[in-house]
Amino acid sequence: MTHLSSTAIKDALQSAAPIDAMRVQGWVRTRRDSKDFSFIELNDGSSLRNLQIIARNTLSNYADIQRLTTGASIAVSGTMVASQGKGQKWELIADNIEVIGTAEDSYPLQKKGHTPEFLREIAHLRPRSNLFGSVFRVRSRLAFAVHQFFQERGFVYVHTPIITGSDCEGAGELFRVTTLNTADMPRNTSGEVDFRKDFFARPTYLTVSGQLEAEALALALSKVYTFGPTFRAENSNTSRHASEFWMIEPEMAFCNLNSNMDLAEEFVKYLIADARKHCPDEMELFAKFVDKELLARLDFVVDRPFQRITYTGAVDLLKKSGEKFEFPIDYGLNLQSEHERWLTEKHFKCPVTVFNFPKEIKPFYMRVNDDGKTVAAMDLLVPGIGEIIGGSQREERLEMLEENMRRHKMDPADYKWYLDLRRYGTASHSGFGLGFERMLKFITGVANIRDVIPFARTPGSAEF
Repeated sequence: MTHLSSTAIKDALQSAAPIDAMRVQGWVRTRRDSKDFSFIELNDGSSLRNLQIIARNTLSNYADIQRLTTGASIAVSGTMVASQGKGQKWELIADNIEVIGTAEDSYPLQKKGHTPEFLREIAHLRPRSNLFGSVFRVRSRLAFAVHQFFQERGFVYVHTPIITGSDCEGAGELFRVTTLNTADMPRNTSGEVDFRKDFFARPTYLTVSGQLEAEALALALSKVYTFGPTFRAENSNTSRHASEFWMIEPEMAFCNLNSNMDLAEEFVKYLIADARKHCPDEMELFAKFVDKELLARLDFVVDRPFQRITYTGAVDLLKKSGEKFEFPIDYGLNLQSEHERWLTEKHFKCPVTVFNFPKEIKPFYMRVNDDGKTVAAMDLLVPGIGEIIGGSQREERLEMLEENMRRHKMDPADYKWYLDLRRYGTASHSGFGLGFERMLKFITGVANIRDVIPFARTPGSAEF
C-alpha cells in the first residue's frame, strides 16, 4: 500500500470536494459509540474545528477504538465524504485507525469547562484546549503580521542583544547575568564585588529594551524594528505585567513625534484588522466565551480616528471628571491604568494618544521640548487595558542629552557609544515600543497576560 502523507485537519475541512484517500493524525477530543460504529472528534491543533471520524465496527481493532479516551493520539486513513449529521460539512470514514498513544484516565482536560487559573497549573497541556489553541494560533498569526507591517513599509528587521551592559529605562529593575560563584564572590580592595572577574568583565543584565541599540542601527539604515524578548525584574503581580515578554520596537531616522504617533496608530489598526481577517474562528470563540463586547470594540478601534491629547490636557480632564480614583492625579504624576482607562472608556470612548509629558517622569533619552518643561513622549492607550505603546522622539542634541543624563544621575562616560551617535551625523529620530502580550490581550479579550504567552514568567513563578 502506498503511504499517504498526512493532511492537516484545517486543510481537510476546507476541501472543495470529497477525497477518496486521506490520512489525518491528531488527538481525540471526544468519542461516542452508536450501535454499529463510533464517532470520534479529532483535533490536530491546525484549527479550532474538529474533524468527525466514523469508525465502523468492521475495523479489525474496533475493540481498541472503543477504549479510546479524550487525549489519546491516533492516525486515521479513509475516505472523506459529505457529512450526514449536522454541524460539519465533511466527515472521514475510517478504513484504518492506528492508536499511537493512549491517554490515562487522569488526563486533566476532560470535556467540561475549565478556569484559566486551573489551566495555568497545567501549562504543558493547556494548548490542547479550545481557548489556548486559539490564543496561540492568533499569537503566531500576529507575529507574522508584525513583520509584514514593517517589511511592507521598508523597515529593516534587526536583532539587538539579550545580554546588555546598559539600563535603557533607568528604572533599575534588571535581572543580572553572571557566572560568578554566588557563594564566594570575588571582591576588590574596597570590598565591592569585582566584576572584572565575571564572564563579560563588567556587570551585565538581561535587556529591558532593544531601543538604544536600535537607535544606532536606525542612524545607519534609516528605518529599523526589533521584535524579541525583554525582561523586567519588577515585583508586580498584576494581570498586565510579566517578567519576560516580547516587545516590538521600531526606530526611524529623520522622524518627529507626530510621524511616530501616526505610525503607532496605523500599526494598532493593522494588527487588529489582520486578526479579524485571518483568524475568524478564533475571534468568534473569544467573542462568545471570553468577552461578548470584543468584536464591537475592535471594529470601533479600526474604524475611528484615535484621539490625541497633551498630558496637561489629560490631567485637567481627569481632575475635573469628578471620578473617585484610587491613585492621586496631579501634574507631574504618572498616569495610572485607572486614569488611562477612564480616558479611553469613559471620556473619549476610543483609543487615545497622550503626548508631551513632564520631563521628570520620563527616561533620559527623550527629546526636551522648547518649553523646557516637557519631553516629546507619547503613550497610546486603548480601552480595557490602558497603555499599549510607549514612545518618543529621541534627544538628538549632544549637550542636551548629556544634561538629561546628569539630571537622571547617570554617568555619560558609561554611554560613550550612545553619545557618539549625536557626534557623528546626528539626526532627529523617533520610535516606540509595543508590548506584544498586551496587544494580544487587547485582540483576544483575554484578561490576564499569563494566558497569552505559552509559559508565563512572573514573580515567584518559573514553572515548566
